[in-house]
Amino acid sequence: MNKLNQVSKEIITVEMPNGYYLFKLGKLLDDKKISINRFMRETNTDFKTIKKHANGLVSQIDIDVIDKWCAYLEVEAIDIYEYKRKLSKSFQK
Repeated sequence: MNKLNQVSKEIITVEMPNGYYLFKLGKLLDDKKISINRFMRETNTDFKTIKKHANGLVSQIDIDVIDKWCAYLEVEAIDIYEYKRKLSKSFQK
């Protein structure tokens, strides 16, 4: 498979100035043995959207999409994404 079209099956960490995000969609789908094609078809979600969310490449999160995915996967949003703040007292813009 072409690397440009791969969906990570691992938890992806994305560092931010004040913390980091854990993107868990790819691992969640793999753990539940749900193929990307099935997930796309049954949730009516574009491949590019799934790939961006699984690979930690999103800059905005659509709550309607998360609502649909949580219902389909029978999980909470924290099972798909998680934010951890750094234990620093200084706020960085």
